[in-house]
Amino acid sequence: MRLNVKLLTVALAALTLVACSEPQQGAAQSAPAPEVEVVTLATTALALTSELPGRTTDYRQAEIRPQVNGILQQRLFTEGQLVEAGQVLYKIDAAPYQAALANAKANLASSKAVQHNAKLKADRYKGLLSSKAVSQQDYDDALATLMQADAAVASSAAALQSAQINLDYTEISAPISGQIGRSLVTEGALLTANQSQVMATIRQLDPIYVDLTQSSSELLKLKKQLRGDSSEAVSVDLLLDDGSEYAHQGSLQFSEVNVDPGTGMVTLRAVFPNKTGDLLPGMFVRARLHHGSDDNALLVPQAAVSRTPKGQASVMIVNSDNKAEARLIEIGRTVDQSWQVLSGLNAGDKVIVAGLQKIRPGAAVNAVNAKAADSQTATE
Repeated sequence: MRLNVKLLTVALAALTLVACSEPQQGAAQSAPAPEVEVVTLATTALALTSELPGRTTDYRQAEIRPQVNGILQQRLFTEGQLVEAGQVLYKIDAAPYQAALANAKANLASSKAVQHNAKLKADRYKGLLSSKAVSQQDYDDALATLMQADAAVASSAAALQSAQINLDYTEISAPISGQIGRSLVTEGALLTANQSQVMATIRQLDPIYVDLTQSSSELLKLKKQLRGDSSEAVSVDLLLDDGSEYAHQGSLQFSEVNVDPGTGMVTLRAVFPNKTGDLLPGMFVRARLHHGSDDNALLVPQAAVSRTPKGQASVMIVNSDNKAEARLIEIGRTVDQSWQVLSGLNAGDKVIVAGLQKIRPGAAVNAVNAKAADSQTATE
């Protein structure tokens, strides 16, 4: 009797378990697809810019050195002031060069006197030659003497010019206009022609150059973007070291013709107006190059992009069958909270931006539009 009761109890328990499991299996089979948030990509106009590090450098620079020997007598400028081209900066003791000039003038006068006498003699012998009063040899000797006198006059004239040049060099003038730095010599210093020591340096700071560095690969991309619009200069904005933006816009001038083999970098040069002198040589800056626009750009939120083990960028999209699909993409620059898509996606694709942890490729999903803020980020 007790055995029958136990068997009946076991049978009832088994029936209960079967009855409970059947609704659960049915519920699992009818579970809804997970919900994911998507943004629908649309083309937008995107300004193409590149931000590069750089350093300011003077537009022109002239190092002042003496061209004659002598004692420095005067310094005629204030350190740090603006000087004009041709302005006298230093004076060297000119007395020895004035004496040399006077001597050269005397030598020239003497040579001209000899030349005059030789010419009169040659002309006289020429008139007597026809009457045989002088021999042909005497006439030839008179002509040779005249030619020697002419050469002596030319030599004396060149020596006079050289003496005048040396005297002029005793006044050292500014070769360019610009801001002159501190003087490295003082009155009484002994100067030698073409010495290695610089007396002072003049820098032209308006306009001013900014030298930028860019990788060779990025330069190739820049050239491709500019190839269809090469007639227009590339405008450049400047960001100063404190984060503020420089008031004046510059333009790109040229790039180096060689790549640094050690770094793979190329130097680009931009020029900026600098009337107020805010930019000084040697300042570190960042430059933003504007090189056109892409009227059909696609932007995808950064939150939607992940990396494969190989480092490739990928996103999950919802395909036409409402299933999740992995897509490899190529991305470019960042724009706010989005990536520029270079390839792999098209306008109209639905990119999953939320709910990625609940799905896998090939799984059915229930796509809903992402929040307005996310959608705006994706299409800005």
